Amino acid sequence: MTTLTQPKSLLKFRFDRQLWQRFVEIAQPYFYPPGARSSLQFLFLILTQLVFIVAFTFFFVVALALIGFQFSPKFFAGLVNEIIYLKFLSSLGKSSLEIFQNLLTFPPTYIFLVLLIASSGIFYAYRRKLQGREKQWLILGLLLFLAFIVSSLNVLLSYVFRFIDNALNSRDPQVFWEFIWVYGITLVVAIPILISYRYTRNKLTLFWREWLTNTLLKDYFSNRSYYELDSNAANTDIDNPDQRMTEDVNSFTTTILGLILDILDSVLDLVAFTGILYSISTELTFGLVGYVSIASILALWIGTKLIKINFNQLRLEGDFRYGMVHVRDNAESIAFYRGENLELSQVEGRFSRAIRNYDLLIIWFALLDIFQYAYTYFARLVPYLIVAPLYFAKKVDFGTIGQGIFAFQMVLRALSIIPSRIQDISSFAASIERLGTLYERFRQRESRAVVGGEGIINYPATHFKVDGLTLNTPNAEQTLFENLSFELMPSESLLVVGASGCGKSSLLRAIAGLWRNGTGTIESPDYTQALFLPQKPYMLLGTLREQLKYPNLRANITDSEIQSALVQVNLEDLSERMGGLGTEKDWAAVLSQGEQQRLAFARILLSQPKYVILDEATSALDVTNERRLYELLQSQDITYISVGHRPSLVDYHQTVLDLRSAHGSGWQLLAAEDYQFAS
Repeated sequence: MTTLTQPKSLLKFRFDRQLWQRFVEIAQPYFYPPGARSSLQFLFLILTQLVFIVAFTFFFVVALALIGFQFSPKFFAGLVNEIIYLKFLSSLGKSSLEIFQNLLTFPPTYIFLVLLIASSGIFYAYRRKLQGREKQWLILGLLLFLAFIVSSLNVLLSYVFRFIDNALNSRDPQVFWEFIWVYGITLVVAIPILISYRYTRNKLTLFWREWLTNTLLKDYFSNRSYYELDSNAANTDIDNPDQRMTEDVNSFTTTILGLILDILDSVLDLVAFTGILYSISTELTFGLVGYVSIASILALWIGTKLIKINFNQLRLEGDFRYGMVHVRDNAESIAFYRGENLELSQVEGRFSRAIRNYDLLIIWFALLDIFQYAYTYFARLVPYLIVAPLYFAKKVDFGTIGQGIFAFQMVLRALSIIPSRIQDISSFAASIERLGTLYERFRQRESRAVVGGEGIINYPATHFKVDGLTLNTPNAEQTLFENLSFELMPSESLLVVGASGCGKSSLLRAIAGLWRNGTGTIESPDYTQALFLPQKPYMLLGTLREQLKYPNLRANITDSEIQSALVQVNLEDLSERMGGLGTEKDWAAVLSQGEQQRLAFARILLSQPKYVILDEATSALDVTNERRLYELLQSQDITYISVGHRPSLVDYHQTVLDLRSAHGSGWQLLAAEDYQFAS
């Protein structure tokens, strides 16, 4: 169900430990099964995979460098001389070619080889604990590897442009065109890598969304969670579960990979370009760190405000959508009541609340834009102010200016992950909060099922037996009846009667295990062999054949059996009138309620259940059709319980349970003939 009020607890959430725990609770199971200390093991595997990717990338880059040296020795010789951690090799009197050719014999190479073998062994040892999650780790590993390569290409391009600028400054056309060719070849290599990186990222997002959605759907449809979240007025803290499992899951999986990979890219760029930036100017490096740190603190403050507003927007949009769907599903009733003006007022109210909140969101977005534009444009001026005096003083060459600005922008982008992505982070945090509360509700229901539930206790049995049942409404505002006891043996029938509101339908909900608020025990048969017929039968989205086979208790039902069942319930012309059994229509709108009730009885004939529960299942039928259907029911040797008001129903039952008035909690169990005499 939906709610228009917001629980106070939801107004206080923020970046805190609970938000992190909910994030781990949602994100980890896709990669590693939950369990004792599983979070530490998951983190250990993440670090192991990073070690493996770093070691593997090292050998991959060395191989590419050896190949590249054959095509442009001048460029790679200059590149070696510029890289800080290889300068000491040149001091040994070795040429650049000797350095590359002997690189595999240096001690760091053996370290990376050991790391590669060790990390591979760890993953092999954990293969069984992953429980079929190898594909996720392979794709994630490929993404990390491509991220390392992209970062390496950015470093390479910074040096290419530096040499191009120096060639222009010295008017050296030969060097200029040589590095233009190097740039062209680098692009030819880089473009497929960038496309592969983006494609792999989107595929992992798609796989993750599919897995998480299917997991939540299974939880939603297990233990009748969908019923509790939709019908139980006591659970107003979980609004719009459909929206959480569609839009919020999509937002979560899309944003999380984007943020994680952007953070990884930022770390790699920070490591790669900070050395370049530091070699140009220490003042520029430390000034940049301080500038970004202050901006990040401001961005987090703005983001905390945006989380609450984004959360409210998701909820209010869901309320508005639910209101429109509610009108569509009840269009005929609204039309009979001429309730258009009231419905319009309610829908407009929901829409107005969403608009007001979005207006507040726009204001904060505007403030965020002011902050981000000022932050970005001022930052572009800083490297010029610091590097230009170094060039004028002839402390650096001309190409260093371009490389310094490029390195500055890369480090700035790396450090600006929070200021630049705060809007996404705030939306992401709101999605975590909504998915986290839904996920926790599912886990709570699972734990209750494991320990045997709470309140009313349900036991499996071969027949119906209720012992000492006291039933309350879900919100515990009213006690419907107290200390109710009865037993219904196989092939017997029970009619439940009483004034409106006395708890007749509620008793059926308790027997079916839907309501547990109360005390006592209920023994009931296996409900996979039972069929429930409500006053308004459920019409699924599908063909006429699927309607009649629902809920598929018996396989291999033939079309001839279906047609025979239609004849028995006085719907012999239905198939022909609707265009055949394969016709797909909006059956709730096309069929009258009387036709729907007869169709529901045809399901009994086709499914052949052992037990049937009927809640005013013939209320829309005339007495003749009602008699015909109940006589069919009696001929099937079925145990059934009916709820109804008509005196004629007594003739088709052996026992009558009278729940008395709507304001009392008493009850009376009588034989059918005695009840007829008493009434």
